[in-house]
Parts: sequence; C-alpha cells; structure tokens
Amino acid sequence: MHLTAPATRRTGIRDTDGMAVASFVLGLLGLLVLNVFLGPVAIVLAAVALCRGTGRPGRALLGLTLGVADLVVLVAFMQADQSISWSF
Repeated sequence: MHLTAPATRRTGIRDTDGMAVASFVLGLLGLLVLNVFLGPVAIVLAAVALCRGTGRPGRALLGLTLGVADLVVLVAFMQADQSISWSF
C-alpha cells in the first residue's frame, strides 16, 4: 500500500502540470482562432492547475492571462465589428 501512494501523487502532479501547459497553449492559440471557446477553457484549466498545486505555476499564470486576453480581444473586435465573430 505504501508503494501506490507516491505513484498516485506523481500522477496528480503530472496531471496538473499538463493542465498548466495546456492552458498556456490553448490561451496562445485562442488569440488567433476560436477565442470565444479557447479563452474560457484556458482560464478553467489554469485555475484548476493552480488550485491543485501545479509544479509549473508560471505556465498556469500565463495560461490564465492569455485566456483573459482572448476574451478581451474578442470583446474589442466585437465592438469594432458589431458582430459576434471576427476575421483577419
């Protein structure tokens, strides 16, 4: 029983590290496409990773920041375009 506890802990840390990296990548990608969807997903993944104690808090904070930036960019383009979507 003692051998399974550290393995579970490592898996949990890897999961939160993966969430932190995924939030960063999705937030970055969301600046270009699908920001209405990818922004909130990046925010949620970053928040969960930070709450669970990720080993990569900087990456999670960047993902959180980029997720918020996705939504800010969406709102700015919606105001300029008077529509829900935007394109290059």
